[in-house]
Amino acid sequence: MNLRLDTDVCRLFGIRYPLFLAGMAGGPGTAELAAAVSEAGGLGFLGAAYMEPEAIREAIRAIRAKTSAPFGVNLFTVSLTDRNDGVEAVQGRLDVIRDRLGIDRAAAAPVRTPDRFEEQVQVVLDERVPVISTAFGLLPERLAARAKAAGMRIVAMATTVREAMLAEQAGCDAVVTQGAEAGGHRGTFELDEHPMGAAVGTFALVPQIADRVRIPVIAAGGIMDGRGLVAALALGAQGAQLGTRFLTAAESGAQAAYRKALLGSTEESTVITKAFSGRPARGIRNAFVREWEAGGLEPLPFPTQNTATRDIRGAAAKQGNAEYLSLWAGQGTRMLTDGQRAADIVAEIVGQARAMLG
Repeated sequence: MNLRLDTDVCRLFGIRYPLFLAGMAGGPGTAELAAAVSEAGGLGFLGAAYMEPEAIREAIRAIRAKTSAPFGVNLFTVSLTDRNDGVEAVQGRLDVIRDRLGIDRAAAAPVRTPDRFEEQVQVVLDERVPVISTAFGLLPERLAARAKAAGMRIVAMATTVREAMLAEQAGCDAVVTQGAEAGGHRGTFELDEHPMGAAVGTFALVPQIADRVRIPVIAAGGIMDGRGLVAALALGAQGAQLGTRFLTAAESGAQAAYRKALLGSTEESTVITKAFSGRPARGIRNAFVREWEAGGLEPLPFPTQNTATRDIRGAAAKQGNAEYLSLWAGQGTRMLTDGQRAADIVAEIVGQARAMLG
């Protein structure tokens, strides 16, 4: 087997190294971090799912001010229609935590989540971002056609072989195969069959997808260093996507309490939970997760639960209280480094991989 770092992904996306930064929404994935990874030779992604459209535009322009290298924007394609059945019971449980944090209790009203997906995509199209990537599903056909017409590359995340094949059929240029080890939200398209998200491990998922699609496969989940990158290539991937490794980078937007929790965690610290957002996501088990699990109450569906818990997460961030933050993280946290610059992380991973490949 002749493995090389100069894979088809490098030529397809115009990058030096087959290394993607995961699109980490909600704060950690800053414009500075995306730009730094791209400038270092990888492909940086802005996690823009929760951002206002004009904030996305500003972030895109901030990235361009820092690098002329290709980069991408990641969005969620799931419906943002709120479902408020059971909201009173959920808010009652959350009010106990609000009291503990010293913030106002929830108003007796349905939860409302603004749906700005179309506007978000329009900004990405207007700004002619080189790559658009999606989680939770595929870019709608009419929007994908516009992206293609603008010369953009499209990447989708898949957690099963079937999802990867759907991505290829839809015209995606590459597919990120998200193993169960990955931090953050499970990218599973439909949760009816897999309520906690499909949980196939990276080592099992990557070769099975690589054997069944012709588009390049990007491995994700538990990859933290050059060993993981080389392993991904050996399994048939054309590159690797890393998120957790960059959470404690100098350019990351992760709060100090989040960073401390990450650096103090182990491979046993994380669980897949719906408690914070209503969609399954891997993160460090903290007081919020433990209390929610002990209560036996089903969370509201995404995005309603995510909107309902936003004030709690915001207050916890201001108070530096990691016990009530959503501490998204993968299973490789023992390999984290504290405050390392993103460019140095990229160089380290590439150097390790080169040494192994000879």
